[in-house]
Amino acid sequence: MVQNLLQVKNLKTRFSTDDGIVNAVDGVSFDIPRGKTFALVGESGCGKSMTALSIMKLVPKPAGKIVDGQILLDGEDLCQMPEVAMRILRGNRISMIFQEPMTSLNPVMTIGDQIRETLEYHLRLNKKAAKVSAIELLELVGIPDPEQRYSEYPHQISGGMKQRVMIAMALSGEPDLLIADEPTTALDVTIQAQILDLLRKLQKERGMAILLITHDLGIVAEMADEVAVMYAGEIVEQRDRAAFFAKPQHPYSQKLLSALPGKKKRGETLEVIRGTVPPLNRPFTNCRFANRCDSAWALCEQSIPSWTALEMGGIRCHLQEFPERRIQLVHTPGGAQNTEGAASEERALLEISNLKVHFPIQKGFFKRVVGQVKAVDGVSLKVDSGRTVALVGESGCGKTTTGKAILQLIPQSGGEILFEDEDLSRLSNKALRLRRRDFQIIFQDPYSSLNPRMLVGDIIKEGVKALKIEIENDTDDVWLDELLAQVGLPADAKHRYPHEFSGGQRQRICIARVLAVRPKLIVCDEPTSALDVSVQAQVLNLLKELQSTYGLAYLFITHDLSVVDYFAHEVAVMYLGRIVEYGTVEAVLGEPKHPYTRALLSAVPEVDPEKKRLIIRIEGDLPSPINPPQGCFFHPRCPQVMPICREEYPETTKINKNQKTNCFIYTGS
Repeated sequence: MVQNLLQVKNLKTRFSTDDGIVNAVDGVSFDIPRGKTFALVGESGCGKSMTALSIMKLVPKPAGKIVDGQILLDGEDLCQMPEVAMRILRGNRISMIFQEPMTSLNPVMTIGDQIRETLEYHLRLNKKAAKVSAIELLELVGIPDPEQRYSEYPHQISGGMKQRVMIAMALSGEPDLLIADEPTTALDVTIQAQILDLLRKLQKERGMAILLITHDLGIVAEMADEVAVMYAGEIVEQRDRAAFFAKPQHPYSQKLLSALPGKKKRGETLEVIRGTVPPLNRPFTNCRFANRCDSAWALCEQSIPSWTALEMGGIRCHLQEFPERRIQLVHTPGGAQNTEGAASEERALLEISNLKVHFPIQKGFFKRVVGQVKAVDGVSLKVDSGRTVALVGESGCGKTTTGKAILQLIPQSGGEILFEDEDLSRLSNKALRLRRRDFQIIFQDPYSSLNPRMLVGDIIKEGVKALKIEIENDTDDVWLDELLAQVGLPADAKHRYPHEFSGGQRQRICIARVLAVRPKLIVCDEPTSALDVSVQAQVLNLLKELQSTYGLAYLFITHDLSVVDYFAHEVAVMYLGRIVEYGTVEAVLGEPKHPYTRALLSAVPEVDPEKKRLIIRIEGDLPSPINPPQGCFFHPRCPQVMPICREEYPETTKINKNQKTNCFIYTGS
């Protein structure tokens, strides 16, 4: 019999707020055996992170408090442990990787000193020994040149390396239990694969238990031994991983899996979960999911479902007693169909040729230019009306810079940007201002791109007024109400502030602001990267519907290849400021040619736990755009490197009418 390291029994955590008592964690129970991974999944606001903070006894005070239950670590109740004892235990027997590494690392301390400090405190090492161990930990988590990185500050390293530093700190005390709260959110798939491999390796070597909190079901399918689905403060389904993915039982679990995008759902409307998670500041006398459930009936509104044990877990749902009432989910073809095949040969809406964006490096009192950051270094692509071109690649490769240069938000250093045959770089400021209504951008973080002091209605009107656009039916803001309805928001949203909305609703506000000026092209910069799968499905459905209705063109910047497979028509793979492969989604994702593209695709987690992937390892990190490698930029990391790759940059080779690549493997073919 496997020994349970952690046992959580009927855990309840409450918060005192102006709106009453919030039951953030409301009777949660689960066990984690030694050497096993327990995944906690669900939408934002369901209580996943608060469960983790409760286990660490880091619930924000004085508002928050654990009011009931037990947290047993090897049989010892942490709820009864004084804070002095918990300080010794945290970082030693229990460690946590927090969701946002930049806010978790001290910006005025070097990364080496932050790890060394932990080692000195928990392992009682002297300063010299702690430094040696810290460098070993940096090497263990895959930080290149760890001796040099030891003396660097958090702002000097990439997001992927910050996350690895957080993992090094969490592992420094050799914990029995590691709590990983969204450890790979917004990371490139290549870095994500490295981090997951590292966690699996260390778990096997040390017998460490892992509590994994994530909304990425692909990671759950790869990492978890057991899965618990959390909704509105309680666990509604808990199953063995294989049983869960083979046949989820709770309607909420089914909806989460059905909302995932992918190639099999191209041309279909993704399943969405209507409504939002109910507020937790009131007592429940019914099923908490009832108002969003397609299978709900009178009993669901009248009584709380009890927990029913299953052979491989358990479920909290009335359907367990009345399975004949279950509604089977089916995918319904959507009106917004992808047009398959190659792009048209007609003149493109947007065509960029040899685009370059170089930033000068200045030094000294006189700001002498001593070099160039070649963020974008010769990009060419085109976007037709009514079609979506996805731009993918690792962080730092120049995707966002390309998007901003196209919109003339940053100056280009060379090349040509033609929008409806007009070179945008040659327009005067006045002429460019008049054209801005034709191309707009949806930013990655909707909250930071909305003015918190402005009402939603004023935010949407701002662009219309600035561009002096005449609006029909302007009386009493009829057009504004129609626009809000179009993006799935109520008319009274115009009288509210951004902070009063969820993340998905804020992204809809951003889309409404863009649509208000009636653009022809929209640059979407990671618009769904931080959203739950259910909210992501809503946004993708909306974008497809708008494209079908108005013939909008999208340049879709993302690192989520499952979204590309579902949403895009063409895809451009970018590496260190240049496009290395370009073509239709079917060609590039179906039969990738460039070694970098193949490595990216191999690193994407599979939702099917029975389907094993062979990850193609690419060593090291993205080289600096200040001093790119001689020859092919990818050759220092390429598993198929040849001598010529170190000498020359490969020309573009046309594989077929739908695909081209820059790689010496195909030269002359």
